[in-house]
Amino acid sequence: MDGAHDMGGVPWVGPVRPEPDEPVFHAEWERRAFALTLAMATPGGWNIDMSRFARENRPPADYLSKSYYELWLAGLERLMQERKLVFADEIEAGKVLHPVTPVNSILKRDDVESTLRRGGPTERGCARPALFAVGDRVRAKDIHPPTHTRLPHYVRGRVGRIEHVHGCHVYPDSNARGAGEDPQWLYTVAFTGSDLWPDAPDPGLSVSVDAWEPYLERA
Repeated sequence: MDGAHDMGGVPWVGPVRPEPDEPVFHAEWERRAFALTLAMATPGGWNIDMSRFARENRPPADYLSKSYYELWLAGLERLMQERKLVFADEIEAGKVLHPVTPVNSILKRDDVESTLRRGGPTERGCARPALFAVGDRVRAKDIHPPTHTRLPHYVRGRVGRIEHVHGCHVYPDSNARGAGEDPQWLYTVAFTGSDLWPDAPDPGLSVSVDAWEPYLERA
């Protein structure tokens, strides 16, 4: 979707300024927000792409006013409310006010470490051959889907070259809508800086973007 979260290559955002020796969490509540998000995905039944869409699908002023883990928490509240696992007045009160919604499973304490280590592998089998090969020139389609997509706005309509074929992976645009994984071929596409930004000061600049096959067309 087109939203405030898609800030790559946007001039008003300014440069990325890394924080030296940045801690994993800046405060204890951030650790708890991460833990709650991990734990609730088991009874909630949502996937990582649904989580991303729940965080990014909000008005620009709201999105830009929140820190990283504030967005995680806001997204979690939305996902839980959609499934009636929590209600708005309970979030406001900070306590249970309604009968608890039964769930089929929970993330047990002894399973947390193995769940974190396992992650969520996305590679899948694919019955059809890849449309593109390493070295092919491709154009990122100028698409504007209303739901989640992983195609950055600043590469849409631009021409690049395939530099790696990753196999078939879960298609996030479909997965975020709950429409199934719909595995698609995934490529790394390299764009020159001048193709993305005509006034790029560094002539040797190159940007690589992972892009699913439905995002691309032959140039």
